[in-house]
Amino acid sequence: MPESLYSEDYFVVLETGREEEILTADELFDKLKTLLATRQDRLPRDLQSLTSVEEQAKYLLDTACDFDLAPGEYLQWYAVRLEK
Repeated sequence: MPESLYSEDYFVVLETGREEEILTADELFDKLKTLLATRQDRLPRDLQSLTSVEEQAKYLLDTACDFDLAPGEYLQWYAVRLEK
């Protein structure tokens, strides 16, 4: 599997029609799993070879920063560092 792009613990998440939110890596992983579970019949080619929703979500979290939900709809995430 490709090396992770992120070593951060927090992500700014942008989604069509929603306010931006800050999620932990675990929260983003759960969001991706939920999203992928409902789209198993419409997966991008790079995810089709992965056999579980967990593997698919981990792959996206480690190698991507966006996921097209539908035409004109998106989910994007960017690693951020929070100041103390």
